[in-house]
Amino acid sequence: MLMDTIEREILSNHLKSWILQAGKLIRDKINDPRIISFKSNPNDLVTEMDKEVERYFAKKINEFYPDHLLLGEEGYGHEEFNKKDTIWIIDPIDGTMNFVHQKQNFAISLAVYHQGVGEIGYIYDVMNNTLYGALRGNGAFKNDVKLLPLTNESITLNQSVIAFSHRLLMKNRFINEKYMQQLTEDVRGIRSYGSAAIGLARVAEGALDAYITMRLEPWDIAAGRIIVEEVGGIITNASGKEIGLLERSSVIATHPDLHSILVKKYLQKGLKRNRRK
Repeated sequence: MLMDTIEREILSNHLKSWILQAGKLIRDKINDPRIISFKSNPNDLVTEMDKEVERYFAKKINEFYPDHLLLGEEGYGHEEFNKKDTIWIIDPIDGTMNFVHQKQNFAISLAVYHQGVGEIGYIYDVMNNTLYGALRGNGAFKNDVKLLPLTNESITLNQSVIAFSHRLLMKNRFINEKYMQQLTEDVRGIRSYGSAAIGLARVAEGALDAYITMRLEPWDIAAGRIIVEEVGGIITNASGKEIGLLERSSVIATHPDLHSILVKKYLQKGLKRNRRK
């Protein structure tokens, strides 16, 4: 059963208020000394602010929605999930390396899924004070201005600007770099933002025509997936298959005109055998 419309509106208002408050908390402390550690490798950074923001959301959810579950990057949520539950999926700072080194180009990503369906998604570009949001079936918005459907304008590959990491142009364990090198020659431009949430938001607003990455966690894409799909974009894994709600996955999010050619001509052919799922 889908979430009740009135219930969803009330929930969305809470999300919007809390994410803006969390953003202010970050801005107020942006120049404070950082406590920085790393998780899986020295480039996988985490700061005290990541943890503080996730704790803030965990407290709000427990206070207002104690029967809801939380999946968060920093471990303040639940450990077991059922797709029939209402699940909040949070990345408190998506783009922590940008947060540490640049003090910009990072975002808060917050989504609510009910019985496996994406109901609400918000991405907050904190330092630019830009809020992207979507409610299932109601379209997507940027600072309360409705985003136009991507299908309003057609695009060809040689006109497109796409985003992916420079690491895919070098030898790597995910994809044959020659296919990605060829792709850079076939498009108008390549960008890299260092934040999956911002990359997905850019696709939704039409500032990017595709975003490609080989490994994301559920909290990296949960909100962006809802927003991209609400404007008619396509988001799958690199093989062109649906991404499970709670699974780690490769991701390609695109303007609908580009998904097929990017998947079939470059990604499916270039993916290393153990990555073809």
